[in-house]
Amino acid sequence: MPNDLVIRSITSSDLHRALAGAETLAMARAVALFVDRRWRELDFGAWDGLAPQSVPSDALALFWDDPDAYPPPGGESWSTLQSRVAEALTDLEDDGLAVTHGGAMRAAVSVVTGLDHRQVWAFDLPYGALLSLRIWSGDGQVGGQIIALRGKSVP
Repeated sequence: MPNDLVIRSITSSDLHRALAGAETLAMARAVALFVDRRWRELDFGAWDGLAPQSVPSDALALFWDDPDAYPPPGGESWSTLQSRVAEALTDLEDDGLAVTHGGAMRAAVSVVTGLDHRQVWAFDLPYGALLSLRIWSGDGQVGGQIIALRGKSVP
């Protein structure tokens, strides 16, 4: 992560794979750390932890085609993920950093730009990526733009 990046606070998913890095960053930058479950990854239900090739291909194809009509068994729909991330975005502090997961990052891009679920999967979002968004909100609406996307970053 660039040292010249202004970060006034860090908000993290409560899942360990995000929270561990968030704790390290908060300590290194001496900023407040907030934990927020709304930044969790999409709940894949019965598919959680499975490699895509382990999921029945017909069910996976239906999910990719329409993740609202065909969410993972016992899991979360795309619109549910978008709703909770949209709510979390409105609570993010100015110059705040959210340490989260790929699905939540894509949902944030969808919420602020209006891109649909197919479009947000059209760009590479590698593990450890730094996605910068300019966000504005008002009257319960969230909008914004992508201002930077950097590949894997090391604190």
